[in-house]
Amino acid sequence: MSEQLQSWLLILGGLIALVGGGELLVRGAAAIAEAFRIPSLVIGLTVVAFGTSAPELGVSLQAAFTGAADVAVGNVVGSNILNVLFVLGVSTLIAPLVVSRRLIRFDLLVMIAVSLLTWGLASDGLVSRVDGTILFFILILYIGTTLAMARRESVALRNASSTEELPEQNSRFHLAAQIGYVLAGLALLGVGSKWLVSGAVFVATWLGVSELLIGLTVVAAGTSMPELVTSLMASVRGQRDIAVGNVVGSNLFNLAFVLGLSSAIAPSGMAVSAQALRYDLPIMCLIAVICLPVFATGKQISRWEGALFATGFVVYTCFRIYS
Repeated sequence: MSEQLQSWLLILGGLIALVGGGELLVRGAAAIAEAFRIPSLVIGLTVVAFGTSAPELGVSLQAAFTGAADVAVGNVVGSNILNVLFVLGVSTLIAPLVVSRRLIRFDLLVMIAVSLLTWGLASDGLVSRVDGTILFFILILYIGTTLAMARRESVALRNASSTEELPEQNSRFHLAAQIGYVLAGLALLGVGSKWLVSGAVFVATWLGVSELLIGLTVVAAGTSMPELVTSLMASVRGQRDIAVGNVVGSNLFNLAFVLGLSSAIAPSGMAVSAQALRYDLPIMCLIAVICLPVFATGKQISRWEGALFATGFVVYTCFRIYS
């Protein structure tokens, strides 16, 4: 069997695994949120976002220790651009996504601030080990604050429904099954994205594409497939808080956890190319800022706004390929 055919089979198998993993992850996460009376937005911002960012972490860590910094940085920056423009855009075309007040007032602002901070830290052409540690520490603070807010919201939900009996489906057996769904979904997402990236990188390299462009497009698209599939499944199943929270949370994890941790443990930090500083980081920050008025207007993302996001992704991809 030729290497080209093996690559296409890996891409196909990866897509199948991603769809199955996304379905299991959303189903399990939504059930766990209901069982513990935790807002589904919080589940999307933390558990789901962390799980769907795992492929970016694996790729960036591997790239950092093999000297392929362009792939690592391009993977993170490209994934964040793709998450907003393509993942949210396509998900919104299925159904308008409602955006909670809490996400607009807190989580989105944190995402914008971390995006701008990352651009500033990288402005000297390097995300140093100290820079990476700062980003990682910000993530720890964010998670702690999010969990504290979730605890208060959970108590309020319990008090509001204290007179209701817990449904039978929230038994320990059911909860264990839902946790199993989440773990199985994460495993399938990891395997599927690995297969997809392996096949896609070989095809792109065979076509003679640069490392930065591979990271920004092929690898970023492959490692963002979990976010795409998870948000699509959440939109289809009516779990729209998970769909939006997954994207915002994943972008935070990509910058503070994936890039931060990779830079903190890499021997010489993470070098940032002049092209990424000139084009991709500013575009990533601009897109993050644009999210604020889009999310705040009517507290939802409408279909026409989703169509603009998707169109913007096509324009950006064409620009980077031909620039």
